[in-house]
Amino acid sequence: MRKSFVLLGLTAIFTLTGCDFFRTLAGRPTSEDIELRKIEVLRAEQAIHQARIDSLKRQEQILKDSLAILDSLAAVDVIRQNGGTILNPTAMGGLFTTKLEARYHIIVGSFRSRPNAEKLLGEASELGYSPILISFRSGLHAVGVCPCNTLVDASEALKKVRKESFCPPDVWVLVNE
Repeated sequence: MRKSFVLLGLTAIFTLTGCDFFRTLAGRPTSEDIELRKIEVLRAEQAIHQARIDSLKRQEQILKDSLAILDSLAAVDVIRQNGGTILNPTAMGGLFTTKLEARYHIIVGSFRSRPNAEKLLGEASELGYSPILISFRSGLHAVGVCPCNTLVDASEALKKVRKESFCPPDVWVLVNE
């Protein structure tokens, strides 16, 4: 009878307390300790993977920047091959009153006489362009078409504008910096 009580007691202890009781007695980690360790390992692996992803994103950005520079250099070459010149407003004495929204404008003419500039402005408008009159401190009035914010777009616009009847051979690109 005593053996049955001891056996019944051991069975009850084992059933009610589980393996963790005996693991604790043996100095081994409990199931909670094991789960916490698994979580730590997963977090460490996740941090390693995130670091790799961040590194790849940095490398991708470096490549994008390099390609953008190459595209810009190629665009400059295309502009020069098409007989275009790239000028900054400071080379023309600086802007007078005109505030330019876009970084690049294809300049199809610059005149000392404002009426001549307005005549070209009308011709460009008739062909579907939205030209603007750009005034410089030096007294010149330029007619700009195809405003754009990248040099690649400016290069494409220059190719397009060169085919128009109002476009002179000395067309150039204004860089608004």
